[in-house]
Amino acid sequence: MRNLLQFLVKYSHWFFFLILEVISFILLFNFNRYQQSVYFSSANVISGVVYEISNGVTSYFHLKSANDDLLDRNMELELQLTNLENRLHDFVNDSTEIVSIKNMRTEDYELFKAKVVNNSLNHADNYITINKGSLAGIEPDMGVIDRNGIVGIVYKTSPSYSLVISLLNSKSNISCKIAGSDYFGHLKWNGKDPQFAYLQDLPRHAVFQLGDQVITSGYSTVFPEGIVVGTIDDMFNSDDGLSYILKIKLATDFGKLTDVRVIARNNRHEINELEK
Repeated sequence: MRNLLQFLVKYSHWFFFLILEVISFILLFNFNRYQQSVYFSSANVISGVVYEISNGVTSYFHLKSANDDLLDRNMELELQLTNLENRLHDFVNDSTEIVSIKNMRTEDYELFKAKVVNNSLNHADNYITINKGSLAGIEPDMGVIDRNGIVGIVYKTSPSYSLVISLLNSKSNISCKIAGSDYFGHLKWNGKDPQFAYLQDLPRHAVFQLGDQVITSGYSTVFPEGIVVGTIDDMFNSDDGLSYILKIKLATDFGKLTDVRVIARNNRHEINELEK
């Protein structure tokens, strides 16, 4: 206490000076309009900067949820666009049908979002683990896609996780076709380059060009028609010479998989039961 008193006495003239300064500023800004306007303008500028920084920090921490919402919306729009393009192709010569497209019903499916927690590229049979399982409604034989194209098919599920047969798997066999036509084949991976797969059993009379897009055919309960697979990079004759084999540059980059979507066709159980 004695040291405090000595300190206050020693620097009392400075404290007295500061008190007089504060009183002077109060009198100056309270009784002079010009100084008041300068003070409020400066205060508003400082407040604006502080609020802008605060909002920027808050927005940063909301980026993850905003990104998830954008991914959901982009996926829905991509599927709707693909559905629309297919309908336009089917009815391109029928103006009545084109006018009625805006009233068409969206294909009967559900989407579940999930994140990849494990992935592999360098095996003959690659699998992907995602962080959603049976508790979220995921079941075996559901299709898995990302924002670029197809990823694989759900193989097994636990309550909280699912094991997906990657497209980069020798057991993967997905029905695909050339966009804008009905020529289809089966997509297989040869166990080598993760950027390419091969569309087999394409008829010899099929018409196509390098660079044409390849999409899912819809000839199964796993994937709806029109999901992007990739583009034609090269072509070969089959061993028996009766069909083509197309080298497909895959749209999905399996080395960067993070966010995926699981597709569930609502009528899949009825179709599977009928086909048994």
